[in-house]
Amino acid sequence: MGTISFALKNSLSELDALCDHLGQFCQSCGVPKRQTFEINLALDELFTNIISHGFPDEDEHHVHVTCANEEGMLKITIEDDGIPFNPTDAPHPNLKCAFKDREIGGLGIHLIRSYMDQIEYARKDGKNVLILTKAL
Repeated sequence: MGTISFALKNSLSELDALCDHLGQFCQSCGVPKRQTFEINLALDELFTNIISHGFPDEDEHHVHVTCANEEGMLKITIEDDGIPFNPTDAPHPNLKCAFKDREIGGLGIHLIRSYMDQIEYARKDGKNVLILTKAL
């Protein structure tokens, strides 16, 4: 299996479907379990952020996900029509301060940056387009 695409509703209840699709795809591509876990954790955090912060209304929206295995590179494209947000511009959290002194937020994006090899963002046709790349 070289590529899969699927759409998820803007509901946290879709996290299980995201995990299932990703797990099946990674297994079909022979991705080791540790890397599958890391990729899943990054996508779980990203999807949760999109749902929690991306839609100012109560309408149903869809988050489109495409996973492709391109010559040993896993490329994941996530598209949503939510509020424009470029996670590559987000500040890095201060990990050196005491936990109790740390500002809320930013750790999820830090996690995504840590587990993925490359992150690209664009705003196209009224949509956030995020491309995550991970060497397999």
